[in-house]
Amino acid sequence: MTGSIHSPRSVLVTGGAGFIGANFVAHLIATDPAVRVTTLDALTYAGSLDNLSSLDGNPRHRFVTGDITDAALVRALLDEDAIDTVVHFAAESHVDRSITGPAAFINTNIVGTFTLLEAARSAWCSAPSTRDARFHHVSTDEVFGSLDAADHPFVETTPYSPNSPYSASKAGSDHLVRAYHHTYGLPVTVSNCSNNYGPYQHAEKFIPTVIRSALGDQPIPIYGAGLNVRDWLYVADHCTAIDAVLRRGRTGHTYLIGGRSERRNIDIARQICAMLDELRPRASGVYSDLLTSVTDRLGHDFRYAIDSGLIESELGWKPAESFDTGIRKTVKWYLANPGHLERATKSAVGIAVSD
Repeated sequence: MTGSIHSPRSVLVTGGAGFIGANFVAHLIATDPAVRVTTLDALTYAGSLDNLSSLDGNPRHRFVTGDITDAALVRALLDEDAIDTVVHFAAESHVDRSITGPAAFINTNIVGTFTLLEAARSAWCSAPSTRDARFHHVSTDEVFGSLDAADHPFVETTPYSPNSPYSASKAGSDHLVRAYHHTYGLPVTVSNCSNNYGPYQHAEKFIPTVIRSALGDQPIPIYGAGLNVRDWLYVADHCTAIDAVLRRGRTGHTYLIGGRSERRNIDIARQICAMLDELRPRASGVYSDLLTSVTDRLGHDFRYAIDSGLIESELGWKPAESFDTGIRKTVKWYLANPGHLERATKSAVGIAVSD
């Protein structure tokens, strides 16, 4: 069973200068010549125009600096660009930051999502319209809480049980999106993804932290013994999954997107070290000598895992990359683009040794 076919033509991508958003904007422009994209991003520490440099001068892409909590700006963009599709990535997403400063997460993730929903409702639902519209909300598996080692992976019906200010704010935004569908008839879809990795990820996240620490011959920080488990999804696979949900997913429904690649943090760090030993040997010793245990995060969830059976069976999507192929592409990309880690490191706060 599939939903009605949606054909995006004028797309607003929020947070499109961030890691996943920038990859998705590039994917849309490259794969659908009929699509025009307006990227809205506040260009805080996590967003950079460098991530969109491949689209410089492209007549089908427009970049706007602005905040999703700015109601007048958001509504003006929907009207001026005749937006028929919103893909909402914009979010504060760093768990450690949410523990030390939760207010920004409530403002961006909840108030910002509300502002976008109100603008879309006003544009698409306040008067009879034949416009083929869709609001797609990108969320996280962290809203479901933590799994034990033997638990079945998350599915679309798993109860919400967020454990950090970040995941609680994303849970709130998910509920708002669904409420706008059921109350106002707003045509929405929601996706909850597992941990992403790949080109353009911010330097404070786990995999870039391992790479930049190793290349800088600095201690590679690992929370505790590194036994926490995450399911990993290559960012290009996430983009194709969102595209499938956007175009063929059932409105009002949620799809879980995972890579079926559960790994312990310590095993990922060791695998990256081994690849760097091969691709760029250390002057003395091996990179795994730099692995360093640090004090664990407050309330650190043990395991996240996704059962992506629904999107696989209903929409025919499957990840193209295994973790082994995706992580090799990722390490090679960072080696070929050292400037990305250097720029992003300047705005990184603390360490990210998980998530």
